Amino acid sequence: MMKIMISKEENILFSAEKIFAEKGFAGTSIREISKDAKVNVSMISYYFGSKEKLFERIFEYRMNESLSFAKDILANEELDEWQKLNIVVTRYISRVKELKTFYLILQREQLTNKNKNISKILNESKTGFLTIYRQLLDSGLEKKIFTKDLRLEFLHSTISGTIFSAFNSLPIYKTFYSGDKNYEEQYYLDLNLHIQNTLKYLLGYEENK
Repeated sequence: MMKIMISKEENILFSAEKIFAEKGFAGTSIREISKDAKVNVSMISYYFGSKEKLFERIFEYRMNESLSFAKDILANEELDEWQKLNIVVTRYISRVKELKTFYLILQREQLTNKNKNISKILNESKTGFLTIYRQLLDSGLEKKIFTKDLRLEFLHSTISGTIFSAFNSLPIYKTFYSGDKNYEEQYYLDLNLHIQNTLKYLLGYEENK
């Protein structure tokens, strides 16, 4: 398997993300991050300037990464609106599953709402996804791929709310079904299918019609 090369900046970001998730912003030191990333403290200052700016950069990096993917899917003319929506949702679930550390930080930050720059980044990302969902809805209705005009707010909350409720409840579910070694993998596959079926009903989408 080919090893994916990451930049020095990304190496620091990924180490910081892991430690911030474990210890929180206040409990994390630049020295801990530099040790984990195997870089000098001065290199962190060079790339980011401060711990706060490094923290903000994690959000900027992850939100841009997610939004760029969704925009690329939206622009793909070989896919219809249902396929585009399904790919975006599948990617969303995959990211929450694989990037647990970031999404723990994100939810914690949303609760405290202390950093205005991070709040701005998150609001811009949400607005970007609302715009993408709006375009998919309007185009899908116009082409009669969708037959129900679901409110945009409910589409967004159905997708994000279901994913994060499932994400946060996973530990107790895993404990309840402790005998199943493959529980988590199947859980996320079934979550994706559940959201697909829910959206099919809410949007009036019928396959092979």
